[in-house]
Amino acid sequence: MGVGKKKSSWFDEESGYLVRPYAISGGRTSPEGSDFALITLVVAMPASRTLDRRREQPELTAILDLTQERPLAIVEIAARLDLPASVVKVLCGDLLDKSMIAVKKPSHEASAPSVELLERVINGIRRL
Repeated sequence: MGVGKKKSSWFDEESGYLVRPYAISGGRTSPEGSDFALITLVVAMPASRTLDRRREQPELTAILDLTQERPLAIVEIAARLDLPASVVKVLCGDLLDKSMIAVKKPSHEASAPSVELLERVINGIRRL
């Protein structure tokens, strides 16, 4: 653990998780209404600054704190909070439902090569 990093209140070095991950997500294994990829970017909305954090789960406020300055990927949030990515996806779904975060999902269509390009590559390989 680096200098200046705060220990997670739900994780103990010797015992492991003090609260089981499924308890943090309320037993849910996937977010309702939204599907997040591991590289989905999350950023806290300005309205989240006025949230009464005493009434929210500590994990939700931790996500908001992490994403206040710049967008982070689901997988990066999971790593920083030492939580399973599936739990972070559920929690981000809860925050999205409350309009506390904005998300940018990866565009699979933009990053995938065109069928025409793939056909040209296959034809070029066949000519070799």
